[in-house]
Amino acid sequence: MSGAPSAFWLVPVAALLISGALLIRTGMQRGPRITISFTTAESLEAGKTRVRYRDVEIGRLKDLHLSTDRTHVLADVQLDDSAKQFAACGTRYWVVRPRIGMTGISGLSTAISGAYIAADTAPASRACKAFVGLEAPPFVTRDRKGKRFVLHADSLGSLTAGSPLLFRRVQAGQVLGYALSADGAEVDVDVFVNAPYDQYVTSGTVWWQASGIDMSFGSDGFRLDTQSVASLLSGGIAFDTLKRAPAPRPAPEGASFVLATDRTQATQGAADGTAARVFMRFEQSLRGLSIGAPVDFHGVELGRVAAIDVDFDPATGRIDMIAALDLYPTRLGRRYRQALGNGDSAAGRNLLHRLIANGLRGQLRMGSVLTGQRYVALDFFPRAPKVAFDPQRTPVELPTVPNTLEELQDQLAGIVDKLDRVPFDQIGRSLDTTLQTAASLFQRVDTELMPEARATLSAAQQSFDAANATLAHGSPLQSDLQGALTELRRTLVSLNSLADYLQQHPESIVWGKSLTRPGQQ
Repeated sequence: MSGAPSAFWLVPVAALLISGALLIRTGMQRGPRITISFTTAESLEAGKTRVRYRDVEIGRLKDLHLSTDRTHVLADVQLDDSAKQFAACGTRYWVVRPRIGMTGISGLSTAISGAYIAADTAPASRACKAFVGLEAPPFVTRDRKGKRFVLHADSLGSLTAGSPLLFRRVQAGQVLGYALSADGAEVDVDVFVNAPYDQYVTSGTVWWQASGIDMSFGSDGFRLDTQSVASLLSGGIAFDTLKRAPAPRPAPEGASFVLATDRTQATQGAADGTAARVFMRFEQSLRGLSIGAPVDFHGVELGRVAAIDVDFDPATGRIDMIAALDLYPTRLGRRYRQALGNGDSAAGRNLLHRLIANGLRGQLRMGSVLTGQRYVALDFFPRAPKVAFDPQRTPVELPTVPNTLEELQDQLAGIVDKLDRVPFDQIGRSLDTTLQTAASLFQRVDTELMPEARATLSAAQQSFDAANATLAHGSPLQSDLQGALTELRRTLVSLNSLADYLQQHPESIVWGKSLTRPGQQ
């Protein structure tokens, strides 16, 4: 009995074997251990925080510690054996917690259940041990069906990550993110269109920024355009496919498009082909003409103002205003397109030459009295002066005529300038001197000549009265005839003397009779 092993030792040996078997089984069922880097450990607790995929637990946070440079927090996560594929390189992890942003509120359920680490699978690849966690949840997970596209814009505007994509005012996707291009000349916007809306994105699709309220005052009046409430808060992008686009093809994944600032800019180029850049030279101020103002031909909008510049000639000192216009001549109709031939540029230039010879000119006109905005009008002016036009010159420069109202203002300004140069003060002083001289002359006539004339006429009246008395009825003619003849002779002598004197001295009518004349005693 003493040499046989005691049954007492069999119990602990069996327990050790069972524990080892359990440990081996547990180790075999345990998945990979990974490390996720976050900028902060907010809402994370070692031993409590779960790792979830579609609300199914796939692991647990085991430990938290700082990185060696103390700039990040390293979270040690133990994945389950069934979640080995989440250790593949490219898997995305982020912390789900309550968030309030421009695109809405998310993660409210974690206010009760606590924050957790969410995962998004990656395509099958090699396994990794270290991952960089996302600071915000991705707007699109990899299992969502749809297509991603890249939009090139001059500026970001009011767009942000999560801004909606609208197809005929139906939300069809989201903005994933944005970044400046390599040269910094434009902004590249990454967007995702959900299925089945991605089938409507073709080679003829146009994109434009669609804010909540698009309100503008222009030369064409007041315009108000609205989109969705979501785009009112965070901006948005709208897209549509033009029916006139020739044979549109479905756009492949990752295709690039141009993002216009509004629907007008997006549709005008896509529907009418490439714009023709022309220039117009104005000698007047372009105040009130803004970028994007329409170019009108008899009510048909042919294009838009693309740029405004100043041209200074140092040799002559002349300053002209240059307006660059993007025109779509094909909008003039089918016959005009037929006249152009098969897109032959030489035919188009020759046709333009004939139109200018017939009086085609550009003119700046008032579009809205309320806003003061102007536009450029193309019209025929048969009486316009002939101009030299070189159809081979590039870029094309169209002749212009001044606005009728402004031309009238210039003429009135010229008249006012001429009136300003008239010496009204000098004319007034000369007129005043002339009036004073005339007044003096009339005074001398009244004081010198008139007394002489009155004396002569009085003497003649007396002579006539005496003759009348002599020849009156009942007078003794016989006895007084000699006296009457004598008085009459005296009267005639006086009149002859007056006549001779006036004939010899006519100036006495103005200056009067002098008492002593040169050569008289």
